[in-house]
Amino acid sequence: MTLEEEFKLLVGGYYGIVEMDEYNTKEFILKEIEEYIKKFVAQNPILDYDYEKETEKIKDHVSLKRKLQDSLLLLRKINGSLELILLIKEKLEKLK
Repeated sequence: MTLEEEFKLLVGGYYGIVEMDEYNTKEFILKEIEEYIKKFVAQNPILDYDYEKETEKIKDHVSLKRKLQDSLLLLRKINGSLELILLIKEKLEKLK
């Protein structure tokens, strides 16, 4: 996976979790993910890459299903909440 693809996965996962209104404590995990993304970008700078533009494209144009799938991958990377993982899987099932 390229650095660009990994960045897109992280951002997509972030916005997938933003959509999880069923999860009451999502603010805490979102803050943790923000820090994870900042650390990733600092450790893996991509030359001539417009992070803000890519973030907006993901936020506005990537499907909810894809964002939720990215969320599952992201939560595995950061050892996220099992409760949230189960809620995301449930939501994905409803989207099918």
